[in-house]
Amino acid sequence: MALASPLGCRFGEHCVSTGDRRIRVLIADDHTLFREGIAEILAREKDLEVAGEADSGRGLLAIARKIHPDAIIVDVEMPGPGAEATVREIVSELPDTRVIILTMHDDPGLVEKMLAAGARAYVIKGATREALLAAVRGARHDDQHVVVSVSRETVIRLREPPESPLSPRELEVLTAVSAGLSNAQIAARLFITEGTVKRHLTNVYVKLDVTTRMNAINKAIEMGLIKPRGFRHPKHY
Repeated sequence: MALASPLGCRFGEHCVSTGDRRIRVLIADDHTLFREGIAEILAREKDLEVAGEADSGRGLLAIARKIHPDAIIVDVEMPGPGAEATVREIVSELPDTRVIILTMHDDPGLVEKMLAAGARAYVIKGATREALLAAVRGARHDDQHVVVSVSRETVIRLREPPESPLSPRELEVLTAVSAGLSNAQIAARLFITEGTVKRHLTNVYVKLDVTTRMNAINKAIEMGLIKPRGFRHPKHY
């Protein structure tokens, strides 16, 4: 679906900034009233420019590839490939574009997942206008700092190490699986037999309520038990 931006541009057209130092922002949210409200907030700022709007993940990707915005405000529940996949694709194709998650979900697990995917800011929809503007203006800075505006409870939970249902050895085996190692390679690395590796993986499947290596990895990442960085497709032998 093609939507008009507040600058009168149609999606697929390049909106030229009226000032070289303006931060050009693409807004993606499937709720029209909310999206237009964010556009109004940004339009009041002299150093910001609303380059366009999107109402789906696929629409967002198509527009972003054409206009190369400085920042993209992304809702996590739009129609399309899913927020995590969308963020990863943006970061891969447009590394200079800052991705800002704006969502109603005050969830530490989702915060970690989005930041791991490459988002540079995570702001809940109950945050202040100033918090959102600070996240957008962070697009000026080419550094690795992130902006997180969530509740105090979520901050506390982010600082706490997650409780693991897995034993240290099971977690060690699963981490090796997530790095793409085969059972034989894991056995050699940990100085155990392949049968022991298989037994640990069986215990992991039971404890995480999954049936495959990939599902175990995804569940462990979701629970914050292992980090997604450096992930490789697991080998089954």
